[in-house]
Amino acid sequence: MNCYVLQVAPREEEKTEAHIARLLPPQLYGSCFHPTRVMRKKFHGKWVEVREKLLPGYVFLTTENMENLYPYLNKIPFFTKLLGTDLEYFVRLSEMEEQWLDMLLRQCEPVSAGDETRQVGLSQIDICEGNEIRIVSGPLKGMEGMIRKINLHKMIAEVEVPFMNGETVIHLGVEMVEQKQNSEV
Repeated sequence: MNCYVLQVAPREEEKTEAHIARLLPPQLYGSCFHPTRVMRKKFHGKWVEVREKLLPGYVFLTTENMENLYPYLNKIPFFTKLLGTDLEYFVRLSEMEEQWLDMLLRQCEPVSAGDETRQVGLSQIDICEGNEIRIVSGPLKGMEGMIRKINLHKMIAEVEVPFMNGETVIHLGVEMVEQKQNSEV
């Protein structure tokens, strides 16, 4: 299925998805979701896991037939526009855009039953000799070339991804892997 990006009113991603589920014939689309991310933030000296929107203001929709689906979308109150639309055709995500999205979401499952939201978890990192950072596991594994910077103080990776004919920086959570000491007996 082709993936399209809907721009929606700020903080209205969930409401938009609920309207889509209620108003659109299910045979016209595959899934509708907005990816979220798990981040760790320090509050009062303690690390707390929080869930945030990965790309606020955007909802992803998969379909093979956008021409038939588009009139239904116009009836949704929170929908502002379909990104990449031209007067005569609809622009789906490019292969490169789908690749990074698939890489992030490949390990994700819906947050709860009946919920289309995909949650991008934390990536585990390790610091090797020479202060080289290695991605051990998680969504960033295989995306090393896209990482611009890792902020170890805030435990955030800045990742530059292609998005709608440009480059966008997204922030993803990382955590340190505990180093195991080799002890000889």
